[in-house]
Amino acid sequence: MRLSRCQCILIFAVLFNAFILCCLVFLQLRLENVNEEDVMVNVKSRKQSPVKVAGRAMSSSISDRVTVVIREFEDFENHIVETVKSILHLYELMRIVIVVDKAPYPPLTLPEDGDIKVVSLKTSLDKHPNASCPERFIDTEFVLFLPDGAILTSPKQVEKVLSAFHSQHRDVHMVAAKVGGEMTSQCFNMDVNLKQWTLTYQQGGTVQDICHGLDGSHIVLMRTRDFRSLSRPYQRPFPQSLFIQTALRGWKVAQVPTSAILAKKLFTDPHNQWKHQNRHDVRLKAMYEEFGIKKVSMSDGRVEWHGCRKETQRCFGTVVDDTPEYLYENRWTPPCCLQALRETGKHVFLILEKCGARYWLEGGSLLGAARHADIIPWDYDIDLGIYKDDIDKCPPLNMLHQGSYTDSGGFVWEKATEGEFYRIQYSAQNHLHVDIWPFHPQNGVMTRGLWTQTHRQDIDFPEHFLVPLRTVKFLGMQVSVPNNVKGFLELKFGKGVIENPQYPQPNRVQM
Repeated sequence: MRLSRCQCILIFAVLFNAFILCCLVFLQLRLENVNEEDVMVNVKSRKQSPVKVAGRAMSSSISDRVTVVIREFEDFENHIVETVKSILHLYELMRIVIVVDKAPYPPLTLPEDGDIKVVSLKTSLDKHPNASCPERFIDTEFVLFLPDGAILTSPKQVEKVLSAFHSQHRDVHMVAAKVGGEMTSQCFNMDVNLKQWTLTYQQGGTVQDICHGLDGSHIVLMRTRDFRSLSRPYQRPFPQSLFIQTALRGWKVAQVPTSAILAKKLFTDPHNQWKHQNRHDVRLKAMYEEFGIKKVSMSDGRVEWHGCRKETQRCFGTVVDDTPEYLYENRWTPPCCLQALRETGKHVFLILEKCGARYWLEGGSLLGAARHADIIPWDYDIDLGIYKDDIDKCPPLNMLHQGSYTDSGGFVWEKATEGEFYRIQYSAQNHLHVDIWPFHPQNGVMTRGLWTQTHRQDIDFPEHFLVPLRTVKFLGMQVSVPNNVKGFLELKFGKGVIENPQYPQPNRVQM
């Protein structure tokens, strides 16, 4: 079959376009391979750089295994440049990652010949989210944290810390060496209890013992994979936040003595010292809030509270179905709230005792007294019963016919709007409270007439439980309770209620 001239031209055009397309695809693949090779060379260059002398072989090996991270410093006064130079003097191939909350001002004047990355955790609308991820630059087995002003003078300082890491007990996930001053510092242990919102410091053993944390300034080495597993790895103040998170996991730090690691002195100016301390306190408070720590107990007996107070709102919102929101988070009542309830309860008990009212612990409060002479760890109020006829005996309750009022202790007394009972709040701002429920006898049965349908314990009961009343220890004082606590509670909640604790709505949240 003879092809026409037009058909030949058409076939040639198709083949020519196919050839051009193949060339373009090949060129594109080639460019991508070149770029990929450039990236790989760029990433691995510090690992593959030749060493010129035998003395640099160990330096190269350390650089291959360790990335230095600097986290804690002030932008208004620091010795970061001197610290970086001391590292590069010993390990010119060492990658150094400086993690900042935002770009420091004034800017850091860092050496241009080192592998130094400054990573801001502050996200920016015009940048990719990865730009604020320091993990992109940490590709070594270990990470070494250096404090501001630390001056390394010998490669043996890092080598000893690294070699000591492999000789430690399996509980040891960090190895540290003291910076400045004495060769070692004091260890301390910590009990981090997230369920109870508490952090408790305990004095450690001798300086050679392993423990949860160290006082003072140190270089700290740990595996990169362990560091990346932490929830808030770069939380400030550092390394306090690091030690809290590792203590929660049962990890410990071992301190090893090395040749003296020098420390440049910081904050000699009184104003800068005040400024640094003020910022540290703000960061510490923010860290406790971020970690959900409301109570910090020091080893010397001091207690710091970081939760609600009289002048603030309570730590949780409106309670639905008798189940506070913190139970859904696998936590119990914040300790500051429990403390406020104890203060309010004691205040009310003293007033009721003084006016001679017949009152008794009710519901969950009686259950807490029976179990451990205190409020149930997940309860959010205190419930009392009172003979309705005795209300007029107590001026603070009798006065509520004229409206609510605040007493000299700052406690707010009011008649509850949601029912026929009385409520005493911790303060006008903080609504942690004691509820007083009036009962009256009717044919030998104590009744309120109007019950809250959602409360399983709200039922009539025989008056003989109150004749006579007896006392038990509760909140450190003797308070009135029914004469048969176990029988009373089992009538209200069912058999075995004392011995078998459970949450208010076990079908929703289980212990």
